[in-house]
Amino acid sequence: MTGDGVTGTDLIARARAGDEEAYTELVAPYRRELQAHCYRILGSVQDAEDQVQETLLAAWQGMAGFAGRASVRTWLYRIATNRCLDALRSASRRPQVNAPPPGRERLKPTRLGEVVWLEPYPDSLLAGLPEASPGPEARYDAREAISLAFVTALQLLPPRQRAVLVLCDVLGFRARDAAGILESSQESVTSALKRARSGLRAIFPRPAEHEPPPPPDSVRERAIVERLTRAYETGRVDELVALLADDVLLTTPQAAPQYQGRRLVARFLHSVVFPPGRSYRLVATRANGQPAFGIYVYDLHTDVAHANGLLVLTLTDTQISGMTRFDNSVLAAFGLPRTLQS
Repeated sequence: MTGDGVTGTDLIARARAGDEEAYTELVAPYRRELQAHCYRILGSVQDAEDQVQETLLAAWQGMAGFAGRASVRTWLYRIATNRCLDALRSASRRPQVNAPPPGRERLKPTRLGEVVWLEPYPDSLLAGLPEASPGPEARYDAREAISLAFVTALQLLPPRQRAVLVLCDVLGFRARDAAGILESSQESVTSALKRARSGLRAIFPRPAEHEPPPPPDSVRERAIVERLTRAYETGRVDELVALLADDVLLTTPQAAPQYQGRRLVARFLHSVVFPPGRSYRLVATRANGQPAFGIYVYDLHTDVAHANGLLVLTLTDTQISGMTRFDNSVLAAFGLPRTLQS
């Protein structure tokens, strides 16, 4: 609810009577968290935004019938969660898996990734979200629960388990409240939550198993960013490799292959990313709570640098434990252009 006093009650009454401005004011505090919620379930920024728009429209159309048995926040989460599950059930869009560019060494990947439909989440959309877990029922704090590794792991769970885990372990809803949101029984939700937790433990390492990342914009994080930028832009691949953890994982969601381990990733960087004559410029940004970069390749014959995707890092203490490369389709969400002048 917007508030526990007169203001919240007055806004609800006015919105139920058809006051659109009151409705907008009533739901505005929840828009960003609803978008993050839909993103966790769907793995796509644009799909999440579409479902938030649909949720707010459905809520407006049903406002006259809002009985107030649950808070406005819970009511909105019920609409949004079920919209996301409906979207997953009826999804006709399939990701395109890109083949490796011709003429490059084809390294045998460590494995093929199961998640190929995933987009990075701009940190600019995280403004206004709570920085810590919303209550004692939550098992993941806000930063961990928006990380690329966590969202990737979520996509490997069945949709209903995914939704239950996000509602209970990220947002802190009790099982009975999650059951109301999903229009299900508490026993069914408890069972799905147990299976989801078991499945997630197998694929998502917690900080106890992996060193936590340095705080955003900390001295340690800035040092890694500066060293990576310098190595990348000067083509000093060995200096870049020195930043990588022994078990570093390099993934490209749109291309499926995954390369794990410093030695194999080093071969990939030398043969695929840094062929002779290629040079880059990096533009720093942030995604999923971690450093990210728009990557641009210099044209050999002009002063123009052309976009070559977005690189998102996963950091652990003083090393890079993950590098996830996205194609140019995600750049607009970060306000990054397709070309740069030298």
